[in-house]
Amino acid sequence: MIRTIANRLKWNTVRCFTQTCSINSDAFLCQNATSLKDDQLADIKESEIKEISDPLRFPDYFGVRKLFRVKDLFDARVHYGHKDGTLDPNMKPYIFGSRLGHLIFDLDKTAKMLQDALNFTAHIAYRGGIILFVSHFPQHTLTVENAAKQAGEYAHAREWDFHIFTNSEKVYNGVTRLPDLVILLSTLNPQMQEHTAVKDAAKMCIPTIGIVDSNSNPNLITYPVPGNDDSPAAVQLYCNLFRDAILLGKSKKPVVST
Repeated sequence: MIRTIANRLKWNTVRCFTQTCSINSDAFLCQNATSLKDDQLADIKESEIKEISDPLRFPDYFGVRKLFRVKDLFDARVHYGHKDGTLDPNMKPYIFGSRLGHLIFDLDKTAKMLQDALNFTAHIAYRGGIILFVSHFPQHTLTVENAAKQAGEYAHAREWDFHIFTNSEKVYNGVTRLPDLVILLSTLNPQMQEHTAVKDAAKMCIPTIGIVDSNSNPNLITYPVPGNDDSPAAVQLYCNLFRDAILLGKSKKPVVST
């Protein structure tokens, strides 16, 4: 059946896959590509389309690029870094310049890296992975926990115990499943030291997404997102975006009939 469908779509394959494509429940849509002929589309049942759909073939299968604009990042003060002289050398590629003694992030680069992080998050949610929101700043505790709750996932917004990942069976007195993704709303703790979860996740080979400020080290983060990690408006924006990405991923999960 799949081979038959592939033959019908052969004439349009190259054009479809070289442009941004998406699949929804109603039709096979290829932006800026020649649409299928009506008689060919009529022969392809919705269930058959779902069988050949593969999220990994498409750069933005879940539509996360539509969740925000660069102006949204600017309005939330994501571009504000720390003062001159506090810059971590590894953050130089993401700095646009300096203004009144404060470092300014290049929001074009931030937007691209944030889109990649949101896309990865949606894929993890689509595959039923466990996602953990992490933050150690008391002023952001409720924001982070509410976002995790709304997304149907988990949060750890308290002081971190280094045994949580590295010795979880002893801590919880049983076999445990570690998260499939850790989202750090800040890679630092209140003492401006690297959050212990960054190293622990790296030790356990858990992929991470981290908001890295100008004084942070992004090297151990799988998907670093350069930006302000202090402003309540910025943290609220991050939480909303990752929550929405998770919900988008879960909404695409195929329904298993019993």
